[in-house]
Amino acid sequence: MGERILVIGGAGFIGSHTVDHLLTQGYSVRVLDNFSTGRRENLPASHPRLEVVTGDIGDSHLWANLLADIDGILHLAAQVSVQKSIENPVNSCTENIRNFVIVLELARKRGVRVVYASSAAVYGDPQTLPLRESDPVVPISPYGLEKYSNELYAQLYEKMYGLSHLGMRYFNVYGPRQDPYSPYSGVISRFIVQMRSGQPLSIRGDGLQERDFIHVADVARANVAALFCTCSGVLNIGSGCATTIRQLGETLCDLHGSGEFSWVPPIAGDIRHSCADITAMRTLLGAPKITLAAGLGEFLNTDAGVDVGAEAVGA
Repeated sequence: MGERILVIGGAGFIGSHTVDHLLTQGYSVRVLDNFSTGRRENLPASHPRLEVVTGDIGDSHLWANLLADIDGILHLAAQVSVQKSIENPVNSCTENIRNFVIVLELARKRGVRVVYASSAAVYGDPQTLPLRESDPVVPISPYGLEKYSNELYAQLYEKMYGLSHLGMRYFNVYGPRQDPYSPYSGVISRFIVQMRSGQPLSIRGDGLQERDFIHVADVARANVAALFCTCSGVLNIGSGCATTIRQLGETLCDLHGSGEFSWVPPIAGDIRHSCADITAMRTLLGAPKITLAAGLGEFLNTDAGVDVGAEAVGA
């Protein structure tokens, strides 16, 4: 692997943190973003090893310049809303499948490795926990099916063309720059906005739904490590710990020193339990470093903890 990485969707929530980590590690970065959800403010105002290109991966006029001297691709751009995929499956399919195949073609032509964002949504409603990469894949939304389709396309490109690839099955990612007003925003960012405004934390149903929360800085480290490892296929990217929404709210209230709950009806079809087996992640990419309590404390106490307009992942 060389030293110049193309990050598609690099101005979004996960993308911008990954760009920061790449720059900190001494790599040069070329960001492609159409800024439909990403924000220019998420990236350094200027950096000698950062180049920002405004545009869409579907614009073939950009391809030659994008691929010049690129040594690896991180594809983190997508339509990330489950609800939008249900309301407009054709558009969601275009953004998440057609554009992904374009990225695979660019990686094949350049002869470089591609690491891409998949999702725990591919598993659907799990029957056993923790979820292993070998467990059945039964998506229950167009979004989950699109991500699984991406994985199958990547596997096919490996068989047909020898393409080096790794899909990152993100679980519930949280941290600075996450948009609390996105329809697919994480519950943590929504809770923090409610807490800062003096509102009770709204908990759906009985609050015993379990999620696997991982800090975005740990995800960024995993993304960069994935570029330079030799494994192919898919990996779970999570903390390996299940936390109920009620426990999450109680921890935030303890850290804040006050707070109360309000109870709202559950969402039909909401996944009840989710937790990743991260044995492969620990072995191949490194273990997460930030505990939930530490990450929540940092997130809660920073003025820049929640920005409106950034891409969000997790629910």
